[in-house]
Amino acid sequence: MEIVVTAVGPDNVGLADPIIHELTGQGASIAEIQMYDHDEAAVFAMMCRLNINASRWNSIRTSMHQIGKDIGLSVRVWTPTPPERKPRLAICTTYQESTPRAVLQAIADGTINAEATVMIGNRKKCSELAQEHSVAWHHIGRSDGAADDEQLVHLLDEYQVDYVVLARYMRVLPPDTCWKFAGGRIINLHHGLLPSFPGFRPYHDAFAARMLTFGATCHFIVPELDAGNQTINQSTFSVSPGTKIEDVVRQGQEENEPRCLVEGLRRVVDREVKLHFHRVISTNSPS
Repeated sequence: MEIVVTAVGPDNVGLADPIIHELTGQGASIAEIQMYDHDEAAVFAMMCRLNINASRWNSIRTSMHQIGKDIGLSVRVWTPTPPERKPRLAICTTYQESTPRAVLQAIADGTINAEATVMIGNRKKCSELAQEHSVAWHHIGRSDGAADDEQLVHLLDEYQVDYVVLARYMRVLPPDTCWKFAGGRIINLHHGLLPSFPGFRPYHDAFAARMLTFGATCHFIVPELDAGNQTINQSTFSVSPGTKIEDVVRQGQEENEPRCLVEGLRRVVDREVKLHFHRVISTNSPS
């Protein structure tokens, strides 16, 4: 069984030692360790991926949470293969309905073998979509659209979410949130081809570069924004010379982006790919 342990909190000495000693003491084989020590912010973050007999699942969770309490770290224990249930998704939205709608439809028709557990928005635009599909809805946005990131983390924990799906969620997650759900748990839909067109206006940037082919990128989130080397899936569409930017954006938002995210999310949920040392690898190939 593969398990991911993350730990985030105030920096201090010897924070990783009790975690590693406990994991190896229970017979775990460590497959990946990443640590982050930000002196200026005095923040410590750690992600450990391990393999262990499935019978140790509850024991690992109990011991890790106790260690977190003892040394003052926010600890999370997750497995991409939850026992006896489908993976739980949190679908995060802002304005666009077409992409989260496509995910919900793919779940309903069995294309994505997961459960839409909660929808979270920094704007209220998609609340009716959640109601339509009988999915719990939470609004975490302030009046200016800024998101309450602490509330977001609280909701992800409350609903015991496995994967966080940023379905055109137009807010940047802070690094500590990325670390808390590190290891391939956060999946983003970027409305441009990475690494060529990052940022918030990729359609317009590609249009200004006189491109006739536009695209979208589904990728794992790591603390570096749109890093581009965590790509799960990309899809493109071409237009004729002279096509207006409004028509490009419409086709991208209504057709290409939903297709891109659904296929990328399916690959992750079906365990065809995973994130390993910030690289996307096939689960059928060696690390």
